[in-house]
Amino acid sequence: MSEPLLEVEDLTIQYEAGDEWLTAASDASFTIRSGEYFGLVGESGCGKSTIAKSIIGGLDENGEIASGTIKYKGQEVQDLSLSELNDVVGWDEIAYIPQSSMNSIDPLERIKDQAIEIAKAHTDYSDQEALARFKEMFEIVGIPESRISDYPHQFSGGMQQRAIIALALFLEPSLIVADEPTTALDVIMQDQIFKYYDRVREELNTSMLLITHDISVVFESCDRMAVMHGGQIAETGTVTDVYEDPRHPYSMMLQEAFPDIRHPNRRLENIEGKPPQTFGDIDYCTFSDRCPYAIEDCERGAPPLELANGARDQTEIAHQAACIRKHELDELARESENPATFQEESDD
Repeated sequence: MSEPLLEVEDLTIQYEAGDEWLTAASDASFTIRSGEYFGLVGESGCGKSTIAKSIIGGLDENGEIASGTIKYKGQEVQDLSLSELNDVVGWDEIAYIPQSSMNSIDPLERIKDQAIEIAKAHTDYSDQEALARFKEMFEIVGIPESRISDYPHQFSGGMQQRAIIALALFLEPSLIVADEPTTALDVIMQDQIFKYYDRVREELNTSMLLITHDISVVFESCDRMAVMHGGQIAETGTVTDVYEDPRHPYSMMLQEAFPDIRHPNRRLENIEGKPPQTFGDIDYCTFSDRCPYAIEDCERGAPPLELANGARDQTEIAHQAACIRKHELDELARESENPATFQEESDD
């Protein structure tokens, strides 16, 4: 088993909001290993993008890491200045693909000139060496190398997305942080983009932190995953663990909210409400107001990530869930499907 590449441990991130501190992430923990694709999934506003920005030093001015650690290749980086962080995890170590990345290319510069600028800032490549490498990346993402001299407006939306991927990858980073990288793309283009990612992983052994609201994309593309709600990690494990045996009500309901071609007649789940805005220390389960199985104890403390059913060892890659009723979920789900039977049993 490879060594940890990125370790996020008990990370709490807050934003100053007037006289209060809005908590965007609370005690979040997960680990990514070399060559691993890790998905971070949840609804908008759950803290996914905030965690991504904290890893690359990109929090807004009113945001700060209140507690916890971020380790990259064993080195703590959460307290480094932006210039110090760039020295440690610049483009040649961690590459960032932001939301709406099609709009993040400088429209006034040719694509090749932007690649040369990145290479000059982070490597000792000559211009010729940088362009040779960039042409290779264009080939990997399916764009003719002759197009490196074009301006962004000369590309279609899908080609702009692939050009961003080429810019992010041509220095062969160890980790890609991709924040909703397929937003606004149709499903055919999404599939093509992830084929490019798979080719890059095969050729470069690159890892990825994939941020998305679409749990189906994570199931299809990642090795392991974490599900977030209201700033908390609700569940983490292999995609197989979470798909086949979800141990948190939010994971179950989020999965059931997406259509499955194998079950075309299945009723899709509707998760009422929205993730809460939380301030200060979070000492309760943030899903309790929306959870059909919540009890009073859910409001009396933030449940820790603990071993889920079937897990054998308490490691950073074990299947874990933050729910005090995780071992009861199958029974609770059956009861909710048959409320009359449940009522009869309760009356006995």
